[in-house]
Amino acid sequence: MTSSSALTDEIRALYAEEGRPAALVGWFRRTAVLVPSDSQDSLWSAEYGGIRWIYAFTDEEALGRFALAQGADGTTDWTYRTVLGARLLDVVVPAVGVPAGVALDVGGSQPVLFPPVIGIVPDAYAVDVNADVDVDAEGAA
Repeated sequence: MTSSSALTDEIRALYAEEGRPAALVGWFRRTAVLVPSDSQDSLWSAEYGGIRWIYAFTDEEALGRFALAQGADGTTDWTYRTVLGARLLDVVVPAVGVPAGVALDVGGSQPVLFPPVIGIVPDAYAVDVNADVDVDAEGAA
């Protein structure tokens, strides 16, 4: 099984409420995804909720659906980079300079967000690194 198919299988399981979040992050980190470029040849991103979301796609079909939703006519090629998920989370997110995460397959039927939190991005760039979490007697948050 390729990492790409394992990632999409894990996304389907997540939507079926059978997913394993840690496995999803693991497969994303091991998978090469497509990251489109904007008109300035930067990685396509948008800000929402105080987070800069870098758009990534599991395959050309998902990227194509996004391009059409953005007004592409289907006759022109979109420029994109192929980037390992781990590189997006460990190198690109810290380089953004503001809280950032990855939005995978936005505009599709099963989008997934990888927010800037502990366990997904480097701790120094996680927005929850200093969050107070109450833990009960059983150790559950």
